[in-house]
Amino acid sequence: MTRNSAPSSHLVTAAQMRRALISGMRRVVNRREWLDRINVFPVPDGDTGSNLAFTLNTVISAGLCRRCHSVGALMRSVADAAVDGARGNSGAILAQFFSGVSQALAGVDSATPPLLANAAKVGATAACGALSEPREGTIISVIRAFADAWVACAASVENVRVGFAEALSHARLALARTPDQLPILKQAGVVDAGAQGFIDLLEGIAEYVDSGRLSAPITPHSVPEIPFAGEYLHDDVDELHRWCSECLISGEGLPLQQIREALMSVGAVSVVVAGGQEKVRVHAHVAEPARMFERMREFGRVSAIKADDMLAQQTEASRQQVVAVVTDSGADLPCALQQDLAIHVVPVRVSFGDEDFLDKVSLSAAEFHRRLRAGGAFPKTSQPPAGDFRRQFEISLSHHDELVYVGLSRALSGTLQAAESAAGRLDQERVRVIDSGHASCGQALLVVLAAELARRGADSKAIRDAVEAARAQVQTWAITRDVSFAVRGGRIPAWAKPLIAGLGLVPVAKVKPSGRLGVAGALWGGARSAPARFARYLRRRINPAQRWRVLIGHVGCAEDAEVLRRGLVTGLDTDDLGIVEVGPAVGAHAGTGALVVAWQPIPAAAAADTQNA
Repeated sequence: MTRNSAPSSHLVTAAQMRRALISGMRRVVNRREWLDRINVFPVPDGDTGSNLAFTLNTVISAGLCRRCHSVGALMRSVADAAVDGARGNSGAILAQFFSGVSQALAGVDSATPPLLANAAKVGATAACGALSEPREGTIISVIRAFADAWVACAASVENVRVGFAEALSHARLALARTPDQLPILKQAGVVDAGAQGFIDLLEGIAEYVDSGRLSAPITPHSVPEIPFAGEYLHDDVDELHRWCSECLISGEGLPLQQIREALMSVGAVSVVVAGGQEKVRVHAHVAEPARMFERMREFGRVSAIKADDMLAQQTEASRQQVVAVVTDSGADLPCALQQDLAIHVVPVRVSFGDEDFLDKVSLSAAEFHRRLRAGGAFPKTSQPPAGDFRRQFEISLSHHDELVYVGLSRALSGTLQAAESAAGRLDQERVRVIDSGHASCGQALLVVLAAELARRGADSKAIRDAVEAARAQVQTWAITRDVSFAVRGGRIPAWAKPLIAGLGLVPVAKVKPSGRLGVAGALWGGARSAPARFARYLRRRINPAQRWRVLIGHVGCAEDAEVLRRGLVTGLDTDDLGIVEVGPAVGAHAGTGALVVAWQPIPAAAAADTQNA
């Protein structure tokens, strides 16, 4: 690309605007790990860079994937893609900035410097208006400084390069002031991460404006070795607003102010409402994501839901270990272990008709069972999009050298494939994807093993080898007392349902070495006494001379799970992990009243370590 390909002094074409934006967005994406590490506001959860990267990657792949004949059409495409793909506080604000710019440039073929300056001003106003409580010292301050400076010089400077350079210089000064405006930034010794991301966008654009050359392509890269800035802060994530929740609302005549008021009514903070009357991206920090999404469904169709546990992200970012451990919600982990071991969980999707939910996040077990009792649409599950995995992988890799993902059995779900797709776009030397060959409690045991090894300092290869060796030793068993779910899921043929009911049988299932779930036997005598009989059935198949780690799960039948637990572990030498409620993603296939048991042998050396701890 030659210098002549850069914008002229007086007019910017759609082709030039497109390449300038690609250049700017590439720079932000390439700097994502740095931005994650300096992220301490509004909460120190270390994900601003990953959120901006996800947002802008969506724009590059969807909004800038094809050429447009006019600047107005190009910016409309950019704004739509940004609203669709916006993640995090800064991503939503940036989406609204692009929406404002798009409105100002509607119908424009080629843009003059005054038109561009005015568009930046409209975009800044729109971005500020999207926030419930705009704060100085954030991305808003830098966007406003950039726009104001360009408007101020537009009347006297008609050269694109000169005007943009002047505005960029004022934006850099605004960035430098952010630590003086927000005490938490000064305490951490950093500038605002979102504001830095906007400067990176502008500097990537400037590189093209000045030279006609694009920023470097998006590739795996290294960043300066600095610790996570939030590690040394005393302020923790607010427990009452720990969920960074987002969704996309589609409809007609969407009332932005009413949407904002509805969010405030559920106690939301850090509210951003970006978009227009047909499509709105909502971002907020809340205590109950499910309650927020339910309110948003009052305004239109809700999709693209996301809820991040910022407390878990902060814990993970602050944890000084080489390897991060990630799994999916197919693993039914005890909450205390998940938090203690800093295991991040990517939720599987669960749907009732047209309503989509995040397993265990926007759909609790209690709500799941309430909907089952109410009848209506039968629950269905789907794998998380690859983008969900990629975003979490990027966040984890910005704080750890390596990452291990222990996933739901490939033979049972496409979830593992989605994770592999995400990993394939990252540094292959840093990410290892492991097929657990199990689900529910069995998968959970292997995830816990991986996390314990990571805490002890093992690298990703050693963890992978240990998990793969343990996989064949883990056994996962289950009974279901309502075979309707298994029939609808295709795991039991329809003709077998009346036969099972007529004979009073309770099928016993086991995860096979192939990772598939198969019928291993049956219990006679009906469903009522099944837990005790299931315990006796399993006792005949477990070696009492071996020490075992045991985890029991249930689908809406906690008392039965306790009966099973007493009957199984009494008299055995066990590291008993207790009882966990099986999440909706597994419950949708197992049915109400299902019980799951998984066990794993503990080697003698490990058992000694446990006893000495």
